[in-house]
Order: sequence, then structure tokens, then C-alpha cells
Amino acid sequence: MRPLVLKGGRVVTMDPRRRILDADVTVRDGKIEKVGRTAGRPDGQTVIDCKGLVVLPGLIQAHIHLCQTLFRGLADDLALEAWLAKRIWPLEAAHTEESVYWSAMLGAAELLLGGTTAILDMETVHHTGAAFEALESIGLRATAGKCLMDAPSNPKSLREPTDRALQESADLCAKWHGAANGRLRYCFAPRFAPSCTGPLLRAVSDLAERAGAMIHTHAAETPLELQMVKQETGNDELAYLDSVGISGPRAALAHCVWVDGEGIKRLARQGTNVVHCPSSNLKLGSGIAPVPEMLAAGCHVAIGADGAPCNNRLDAFEEMRTAALIQKPRLGPESLPAAQVLELATLGGARALGLEAEIGSIEVGKRADLTVIDLDGPHAQPDEADLISRIVYSARAADVRHVVVDGRVVVKDGVLKTAKVEEIRRAANAQARRLRRAVGI
Repeated sequence: MRPLVLKGGRVVTMDPRRRILDADVTVRDGKIEKVGRTAGRPDGQTVIDCKGLVVLPGLIQAHIHLCQTLFRGLADDLALEAWLAKRIWPLEAAHTEESVYWSAMLGAAELLLGGTTAILDMETVHHTGAAFEALESIGLRATAGKCLMDAPSNPKSLREPTDRALQESADLCAKWHGAANGRLRYCFAPRFAPSCTGPLLRAVSDLAERAGAMIHTHAAETPLELQMVKQETGNDELAYLDSVGISGPRAALAHCVWVDGEGIKRLARQGTNVVHCPSSNLKLGSGIAPVPEMLAAGCHVAIGADGAPCNNRLDAFEEMRTAALIQKPRLGPESLPAAQVLELATLGGARALGLEAEIGSIEVGKRADLTVIDLDGPHAQPDEADLISRIVYSARAADVRHVVVDGRVVVKDGVLKTAKVEEIRRAANAQARRLRRAVGI
């Protein structure tokens, strides 16, 4: 791969000093080699002119369901439990390898074109290998896992015997964890506590520890979920997850809307990663996660769009803006400032993927995951306004011009370079029509 120089941009480093520099970013062998001015245009380098543009660390979304991208618009205006039982679980059960592949391709294309370079992804129970094949092809950085659902209360179409679910997960981990030069990793993904037996959850903790993999699950999304766990186990949900080994830096818990002060202290003490999904929580009516209180207590927080049918967009800029705004009526206008929100979408996401030493900031030696945006549009002007505020409150996915993942240019001048969007759109629509027919929607 030829060395790459992003030349002449305004670089938001997110380094420990949070420097914003007028600098070039030089990339060699997939890593950032230099952040600083380069002279001329040396032979053998690919140069992208970023004059007038803003260079960011690639945005990271730590809770995504690529398998659900084809369900966009098919499960709107429903409460979570009905949303799952009436639409999402039947649609997931109807998936084939081909539909999972194109669902992942469609979602990944949207993510890359919108400046997201890395995700933590939970697939459905079946055909997770097809999602990995899509991710390998399109060039997104992803940590993904097969969804685990072995409890008797699960729908028969998705419920699996415990041993079989664990063995398939272990096999997928052996094949994909560290694939594509480390760009792809595996995570163990129990859906949420009510869908899994205690033995499965304890085994997941052991498997993840041995493999050096993350655990990705949902927690405390609704009061009903808390009630179900309490009735089944006699424990508070966070305490129960801790008791089976799903806590600490290797765990990422999506949502955590319904956590009290003691729960927040527990999460902070453990170093467990929380993934805030503001648009999903609003659309499903789940509530507003106490993110400022979590951050004040020292919790590790990331951000994510969740799935297309409970958000309708996979847009990191929209999630940043929403995350900042929804806390202000509750706690005041200073409660979650723009700079803190940008950290959730960069450094916080890197930590939730277990990759804080590799991505999340623009620093020499880190992997070259970079997003370049154009803030010249009227919606992001004047250009003398605070740059971080413009990124968080004004920028849009459509402002993304170039995207680099692992040193490879995957979006150039707003065009996806690793796949043909028209081909993805056509194939994804054909598979979506088949799924709708299969479940009678």
C-alpha cells in the first residue's frame, strides 16, 4: 500500500492535550506515521488535498445491529417488547445467508459514507459468518458476534441449545477474531439477560477471557427487563450480570437507561463500558440514560445508533447531537457539552471495542482510521465559530468527504470506493422484499 498524506486540513487530534492543529497526516502501512507539515509531494505517496476541510479520528459506534438494516421502517412506533416479538424476532428468524450479507453491506455502506469507521456489532442467531464476509469485503473495522439466545422463553425459531450456541460462537471466534490484519474481531453477544440461561452467560465470560474478546449485550433498557431479571434471578440486573462474569473493561452494555445511583457506582467501580443509544431510546420510548451522572462518577461511556428499525439512521453525527441535547432540559444547558460528546464517539468507542491503544485519536503509531468533513455548508457557518461545537451540533453525515480505515481510502469525494452502492441497494431491496413476504408484512 502506498504511503498516504491527508494534506492541509484542520486536524482534531483527540490526543491527551486535545490539540487542534493545522497539519498534514501521513499514513504508512496502515498506521499514522506523522502529524505535521510535509514539504512538497514526494514520489510514491498518494496525496488527498484537505485544504479547508476538517480531519477527525474515525467515528466509532459501539452498538449496532447490521443484521437489522433490511428491517428499516418495518417496526416503527412500537414499544420495545412488541417491537421485538411482533417484528424483529420473526424477521431475524427469516434471514438467510444472502439476506444477512446484504443487510450488513447496506448498513456498512451507510456507516462508512457517514464517517463511522469502526463498530461493535451484534448479529442475529444464524448466519453470522455472512456478515463477517460482508465486513471483510467493504472495509469497515468491526467487532461482531453471533447473538446468543438459549432460554426457554425465547421464540422457537431463534432459541438454540446452550452447547450448540456456545460451540458455534467459539468456532466463529477462531475464524474471525483478528482477521483482515486485525480489522475484524469477534465478540461474544448474549442478547440480554432474560434471553440467556445462567450457564450460558458464565460460559461466555470464560470464553471471552480465554480468547481476549469483548462481551456485547443489552442491559437495563426498560423497567420490564429489570423486573424480568429480578423475578428470574432474585437480583438486580447489573448485580446479576456481574455475578456471571459480564462486567469490567471486557464488557460493553448497551443502553443502561434504568440504572440508579448504586448501579452507576457499580459500573464505574467495575470499569464496565456503557453504550448510550439516544435516538433508539427516544424512538422506542425507553427513556433517557443518565449519562452525565455516569461520566461524573467515572463510568466509561460510548455511543451508538443501535439498529435501523429502532432509529432509522446509522448516523454518528445525529447521535452526537441528540446525546448532547436530550440531557439539557433535565440537567441544564451545561450538562453534556460538545467536547465531552465528541469523546463518546471517538475515545469512548475505542475503549468499548477494547481498542483504545489503536484507534480513537490521531496520534503517531495508532491505526489510520480517519474521517474528513467539509463544514463549508450554510448549516455549519460561520467558520469562526467553535470548531467542536460545529462538529457536534451542526455537522451532518452528508458533510463527509473522505474516509480512511486501516490506512485504506474507503470513501473519496463522498463516493464509496470498496463496493458499488447501486448494486448494494438493488440486492438489499430484493432481500428486504423476500423477508417481508416471509413474515407477512
